[in-house]
Amino acid sequence: MIPIRDSIPGEHFPTVTVGLILANTAVFLVEWLIGPWIEPLINNFGVVPVRIVTEWYNPRVLLTLFTAMYLHAGWAHLIGNMIYLGVFGNNVEDRMGHGRFFLFYTLSGLAAWAAQIAAAPNSTLPGIGASGAIAGVLGAYLLLFPHASVEVVVPLPLLFTTFSLPALIVLGGWFLVQFLNGLMTVSVVTQTGGVAWWAHIGGFVAGMVLMPLFRRKRRVSASPYDVSELWRDGR
Repeated sequence: MIPIRDSIPGEHFPTVTVGLILANTAVFLVEWLIGPWIEPLINNFGVVPVRIVTEWYNPRVLLTLFTAMYLHAGWAHLIGNMIYLGVFGNNVEDRMGHGRFFLFYTLSGLAAWAAQIAAAPNSTLPGIGASGAIAGVLGAYLLLFPHASVEVVVPLPLLFTTFSLPALIVLGGWFLVQFLNGLMTVSVVTQTGGVAWWAHIGGFVAGMVLMPLFRRKRRVSASPYDVSELWRDGR
């Protein structure tokens, strides 16, 4: 299932969400243009778990925890991530404010890489992608708008079918898939490329934990789907 829109109207222009989409796209275009030099770029600016574990004192190595969030492995990787960020990021940004949302996004991404490193500390494969940080956005959205309606498209042979589901089903189902796949990698001892399941899990959980700390206090609820009032002062 691919989300294409939700039922929550935005209150403000999502400056940070749009900026992140543009930044990720711009960086990927650079990756695409440099062609054969892409491998050294990813090796130098992606997160290599064993390097983080053994060279944690090196600022240049630690910086990869941030730079890796803006690198992608291909058009499908980039577009998939940006669709999720575009659909769910604007409403979370509304509830947090621009600056808080960017800090929240970054911390979720860092927590995501921490989870991935903990799951495979000896891996020498570089990890890249914004999906861990975006998973944090999904976790926050799930707490804020569990009853929002999310329109999804299901690509079938010769047919694209769209229908609406509660955010609780869409995002809860997404997390369940990540968790089950993550469990399947626990006993894997060989290094393989692919999806960083534990980064998704760590980012999602971090987003749920951090959300109450970054959500702005609101006097009234802007939507019947918004349960953020549960964290209002005095409750």
